[in-house]
Amino acid sequence: MTLPTRLDTDYGQTLEATELQARLGVQFNDMDLLRLALVHKSYLNEMEDVSNNERLEFLGDAIMNYVAGEFAFQHLPDAPEGQLTRTRSALVRTESLGKLALDLGVGQAMWMSRGDARNSGRERLSILCDAFEAIIGALYLDQGMAALKAFVLPLLEQQLTVVMGDEINLDARTYLQEWSQSTRGITPVYVIVDEHGPEHAKEWETEAFIGEESVGRGRGVSKRAAAQSAARDALQKLGVSVG
Repeated sequence: MTLPTRLDTDYGQTLEATELQARLGVQFNDMDLLRLALVHKSYLNEMEDVSNNERLEFLGDAIMNYVAGEFAFQHLPDAPEGQLTRTRSALVRTESLGKLALDLGVGQAMWMSRGDARNSGRERLSILCDAFEAIIGALYLDQGMAALKAFVLPLLEQQLTVVMGDEINLDARTYLQEWSQSTRGITPVYVIVDEHGPEHAKEWETEAFIGEESVGRGRGVSKRAAAQSAARDALQKLGVSVG
């Protein structure tokens, strides 16, 4: 495993991994795990033989879903399954985790291509969400579940207040799926109908279908965000209440 170890200001990086560690409030035993979590795949386009954070992101995504699900179960003791599912999804959605990472300064410590760095990659929520999940995976490997929960549960506490009070964080896809299955007996599908912008700053356009009927359309900086936007549009057009 080959990793960058020093600050690379030529790429717009302004925060050392050791400084980020202090902001996170954790102390890694193996700093290489944290450094690996901060290497975006675009960096490989300009640096040969450098590892990236995609495998850690995969692990962190699975862990966050588990921890957020357990958190919702414990904090919402009277909530039915549907509400628990929506709350968990809202806690771990790209925008939620991306904003957490932005507040922590994760983007300033990442290694990424010059193109991404020049085009606001350090503030792009999809990139930051992936990096946050990679950090979760790294911390789990470094110190186990107890330390991981000590780090992430206070953040979920903060997010829960936002999620419960801000309708924009509700999982529109889950709402639409529940409505469609209960009223029409089928599950909505989402089709990418267009892509906009250069590779480093792409935006997707997605259409939501229930059967053969187009019910909504939306755009987003990730495929997931575009599908959520299409679902929100569909809920509004169908007159489905989410309150």
